[in-house]
Amino acid sequence: MSAAYLIHDQYKVYFITLTITKWIEVFKDNHQKRMVIESLRYCQDNKGLVIYSYCIMSNHIHLICKADGEMGLSYILRDLMRFTAGKILRYVASLPKKRSSEILNAFILAARNLKTKQKYKIWQRGYMAIEISSNNFLDQKIEYIHQNPVRAGLVNKAEDYLFSSARNYAEMEGLLDVVVSYGKWKTY
Repeated sequence: MSAAYLIHDQYKVYFITLTITKWIEVFKDNHQKRMVIESLRYCQDNKGLVIYSYCIMSNHIHLICKADGEMGLSYILRDLMRFTAGKILRYVASLPKKRSSEILNAFILAARNLKTKQKYKIWQRGYMAIEISSNNFLDQKIEYIHQNPVRAGLVNKAEDYLFSSARNYAEMEGLLDVVVSYGKWKTY
């Protein structure tokens, strides 16, 4: 992972992308997306994660977030990825044998060259983290995140996608509490 995509200040706001190894679609069904929602909510309630925007796609998650508490953002994301990895493995094991074997083998192959002795590599190494530094950049990334399901052909309007903060921004009930931030960024 390039140093340009690392979290340098644990308490600033970042645009984050977490991606499943080999872009495998493990969040295709709503049950798995709800597992991610519950995990994010847990991080909000117990670890100090503040979310400005999010979208859960079939093989990746976009967030604009920051840490607000003792635990820094990279540590919150590490815990989130570890916890969800276990849930993902249990889900994959419940799939039909052929599909389960394909996915597990991909996770095993991805873990082969790791220095750690883990058997499966669920999340791609690292994650993309870009610091938010202006109103314009914040608004651009919020729009990018919210348009993800539209570009993927899942919905016609961003706010129709249940697993996104676009609903919050459209003043509809969302699955997570978010800090609605269009044009409200302070550059200090």
